[in-house]
Amino acid sequence: MEEQKKNQSKESILRRHAETVIRKTLADVLPDKAVQEALEKLNLRGRVFVLAVGKAAWVMAEAAGKWFGRQEEAQLEKGLVVTKYGHGKGELPGFAIMESGHPVPDENSVKAGQVAVRFVQEAGEKDTVLFLLSGGGSALLELPEEGLALPDIQEVTGQLLRCGADITEINLIRKKLSAVKGGKLAGFLKTKKAYSIILSDVVGGSEDMIASGLTYPDGSSLQDARCIVEKYGLKLSESVENVLARAEASENSGDKFRRENGRVENHVVGSVRELCRAAARHAGELGYHPCILTDSMQGEAKEEGKWLASLTDSPDYERPFALIAGGETVVKVTGKGLGGRNQELALSAARFLEGKEDVLLFSLGSDGTDGPTDAAGGMVDGKTAERLRALGIRIEEVLRKNDAYHALQAVDGLIITGATGTNVNDVAVLLVD
Repeated sequence: MEEQKKNQSKESILRRHAETVIRKTLADVLPDKAVQEALEKLNLRGRVFVLAVGKAAWVMAEAAGKWFGRQEEAQLEKGLVVTKYGHGKGELPGFAIMESGHPVPDENSVKAGQVAVRFVQEAGEKDTVLFLLSGGGSALLELPEEGLALPDIQEVTGQLLRCGADITEINLIRKKLSAVKGGKLAGFLKTKKAYSIILSDVVGGSEDMIASGLTYPDGSSLQDARCIVEKYGLKLSESVENVLARAEASENSGDKFRRENGRVENHVVGSVRELCRAAARHAGELGYHPCILTDSMQGEAKEEGKWLASLTDSPDYERPFALIAGGETVVKVTGKGLGGRNQELALSAARFLEGKEDVLLFSLGSDGTDGPTDAAGGMVDGKTAERLRALGIRIEEVLRKNDAYHALQAVDGLIITGATGTNVNDVAVLLVD
C-alpha cells in the first residue's frame, strides 16, 4: 500500500510539472509582445489598414490596436480579423471580426476572402496596409481560382489532410488553386507600401508557406504540384485539372503572372524554435536537465511517439531530464475515429512507456486545437497502457481507427487549453525523473 501511495505521488508530481511547463510555455509564445516589438521597427505613418488572418489573428490584432493607441504619427484607420470559429475573444475597437472554417475552408472562408480583397483595395495610394498573418490562414481565408468552386477546394484539401502530406505539401497545392494565396492577395494592393508581420507555423519558417503566402511570392512550380499529386495518388476533378493545365500553359509560355510583392515587406516574428526554447527553460526551472532534440520533427506521429519513448532509458541523459521535440508530425488516416497528430503521438508512445516508472510524455499543438477536436494534445505515462487495457481498450486497434481522442479521454489523458491565441507548431516533451 505504501509503495502504491508513493507511485501515485510521483505520478501526480510529474503531471503537475507537465501542466506547469505547458502553461508557462504557451504564455511565453503568445504573439502580443513580438507584434509590438516588430511594429516599433516599422516606418508607419498616417492612415493604416490592418488585416489579421489566422488562428492567432485576434491576439495579434489586439496587440496592434494597443500599439496604435500610443502613436501620434500613425493611426488605425480600419481593421479586419479573420480567424477560426471560437478563436475570437470578443470585440476589438476598430476591428470587424469574421470567423470561418479550419482545416477545411467553408462558405465563410470564401466570404472572408471576398471581404479581404475589398478591404485591401479600399486603402489609397498614400495609405499603408499592415498584414498580421498566422497559421490557419490557408483555410480561413479563401477565394477559388477562376473556374473552381468551394467544393473543389474542399475535396482536394480533404484528400491532402487524410493522405499524410505535410503542411508544406498541402500549402503548395493550395496556392495553385487559390486567387489570394501565393502572393495574389498582395496583388490587389493600391498602396505603394505594405508590411506583413508573420507568426510562423511552418517548420523551417518559409514565409511563402505560412498561411500559404498571402503576401509572399510563390516560389514553387506546377511541376512541384504535379509531383505531390502523383506522390499521394490524389484524385483531381476536371475543374481542378483545367486550372492546373491553364496555369501550366501560362508558366511554360513565359507569361507567368508576376505579383507586385515588392511593396510588401515581410517580417517573421515567431517560430517553433522559440516554443522549444520556452519548454526547455521551464522544464529546467523545475529541476530537469533539458535537451532540445529537434525543432523540425515532421515524421508520422505514431513513429515519432515511439522514437521519443525509446529514449527513456538512454544513458546519454542525466536524470532527471526533459527531452523536447518541436515541429509538426503527420497522420495517415486509415480509420474514422476522432483525434489529432499530437494525441496520436502521445498514445503511440504509451505502448513503449508501459511499466516504466517516473516517466511522462505530452504532446500538444500551441494553438490549443489538435485535429478536429477540442483538445490541444495528449498526455501519457507508464501506467496509461495498463489503464486502457483494464477498460478493454487496445492501443493498436485505436491507432488503426485513428481514435486517440476517445482512448485518452477515458484515462484523463487529454490536454484541454482552449484557443491559446498563438500558433507556432507543436511541441512534445518527455519528462524522466
